[in-house]
Amino acid sequence: MPSNKQLFLQYLGQTSPAPLGIEIEKAEGINMYDKNGKIYIDLVSGVSVSNLGHHHPDVINAIKEQVDKYMHLMVYGEIVQAPQVKFAELLCNQLPDKLDSVYLVNSGSEAIEGAMKLAKRLTGRSQIISCKNAYHGGTHGALSIMGAETFKTAFRPLLPDTMLIEFNNFDDISKITEQTAAIFVEPIQGEGGIISPKKGYLQALRNRCDETATLLIFDEIQTGFGRTGELFAFQKYNVVPDIMCIAKAMGGGMPIGGFVTSLEKMKALTYDPVLGHITTFGGHPVSSAAAYAHLKFLVENPITYKDANRKADLFYNKLINHPQVKEIRKDGFFMAIDLGDGNKTSKMADLLLENGVVTDLFLFNKTAFRISPPLPMTDKEIDTTADIIIKCLNLL
Repeated sequence: MPSNKQLFLQYLGQTSPAPLGIEIEKAEGINMYDKNGKIYIDLVSGVSVSNLGHHHPDVINAIKEQVDKYMHLMVYGEIVQAPQVKFAELLCNQLPDKLDSVYLVNSGSEAIEGAMKLAKRLTGRSQIISCKNAYHGGTHGALSIMGAETFKTAFRPLLPDTMLIEFNNFDDISKITEQTAAIFVEPIQGEGGIISPKKGYLQALRNRCDETATLLIFDEIQTGFGRTGELFAFQKYNVVPDIMCIAKAMGGGMPIGGFVTSLEKMKALTYDPVLGHITTFGGHPVSSAAAYAHLKFLVENPITYKDANRKADLFYNKLINHPQVKEIRKDGFFMAIDLGDGNKTSKMADLLLENGVVTDLFLFNKTAFRISPPLPMTDKEIDTTADIIIKCLNLL
């Protein structure tokens, strides 16, 4: 009889020629357990999804309670569903007045797609600007504004009237004009290798967008829900976007995303045409119940994310002086360990996996590996994990 791994390779569409291929039977906290009982420390949180860790009891209980009430009812937007309402109210209460309406979708890519449509609808313009080395998703529109040609060439033609500028380049800001509908920007670049904004850069973008009546759209899909030491990165840098895209950690492990703007702006999707944006499963009640429980825990226990910078410093202080480490970039518990050599980094990822640590390389920075574990990771767990990393660094 074929193994699950063989069936996995035979029947499931793959994203790379060499998937990790480890078979996980359960996960809890920062740990994942394979069918043989081997423990893997999750240093990527399912790529910034499991911010509260795996199998968080509040999230699990909310899912179970909602399943017993109802699941899918009808296309999102037609029937009042308490989980959606409770989550939307709690989310908007954490945000500035100009971000007081959320459109719920299924994923980050869909949030980007909806925000692109809304920007064109509101401004009557077509040009979309984004940044080099930015990742906004894999659907056709999101791919059109991705910041790396490697991933785009095979799928052209994509959306016309898009432009890339350099993140943190103040001179490039002038390329935003009265023809620009929106600029999409990650307040902290994730797949570029954890690149924080230079002092004043996000504010300069805000000012230019105000001058040209361009919408400033923050992609907080990776940075949201506590990853950077605040609930959202824009709060850390005190620059409020016109639209914010969210997903990943939003559902505590369940699939959900959204784009947030003002109620006045959001109403533009209700006429000319009606159903200006629509989704069947967006805001699924079970995912919304999980999202509410997840956010409620963060709101009631802010130390969970407020401690992110201190915990990152523990990793930093143990690793920064190792001769193989060229640089460590961090913004909250969102870290890149740069070895300065792509071959070394690939080998490092393999060594870590052999030693029970799951990390990940960045799409647009091959010389660094990622540390973005669940936020509740304890000091003791950090110390143990850092020792494993040092052991693997010594083998390079």
